[in-house]
Amino acid sequence: MSVNSKIYEGKAKILYSTEDPEVLLADFKDDATAFNAQKRGSILGKGTINCSISAKLFQELSTQGIKTHFIDSPKPNQMRVKAVKIVPLEVVVRNIAAGSLCQQTGLALGTVLKQPLVEFYYKSDELGDPLLTSDRLRLLELATAEQVETITHLALQINEFLRSFWERCGITLVDFKLEFGVDSQQQLLLADEISPDTCRLWDQAENDPNRRVMDKDRFRRDLGNVENAYQEVLQRVLKAVEGKK
Repeated sequence: MSVNSKIYEGKAKILYSTEDPEVLLADFKDDATAFNAQKRGSILGKGTINCSISAKLFQELSTQGIKTHFIDSPKPNQMRVKAVKIVPLEVVVRNIAAGSLCQQTGLALGTVLKQPLVEFYYKSDELGDPLLTSDRLRLLELATAEQVETITHLALQINEFLRSFWERCGITLVDFKLEFGVDSQQQLLLADEISPDTCRLWDQAENDPNRRVMDKDRFRRDLGNVENAYQEVLQRVLKAVEGKK
């Protein structure tokens, strides 16, 4: 395989090889998808914005002892990452009822959960990323019992930090998705990205249920001003990071 040859293209990123087999180059795209890619479009500047936000948040998480695949960001829309084998689970952490949790349980939108809810979904486009019970997770052998326990602990730890971080940005963290991977040393690392594509984020200065949305729900629900919302999130992240220095 040649250096910088494309090895994978997903909905939001393209992965390229590098001269180091332990390192990949992730190129963030402006493409936008929703409802398991049934809805497709583009968000101007999304790749650069999501890469920049993810890079800052991975760096912040590393100060909390969270190991991630992030190495550096050679260009605004590119990230060098450690090569990992992705655990085929989407890990969703919920603080407030929204989206499928409301649809499947009847909970009202905006219901604050008494404690964070950690859910596991099978990372499979063909099957529609179904929600897994603990027994189904074991049946499919998607992860070891030790990995599931570690991932749950890390997800809650990440949630605690991110809730506080987004609070400093004047944003409420409703819920978010994480992915993990295993590197060549069998270390479990936080992978993928953390951005308005993977988080539900509500502006604390807005009470209107539509105007407060600062994430991909603006694209999903045709609320408009998607680019402006993403850009505003980036500016608040940068300000919060600078404010620590």
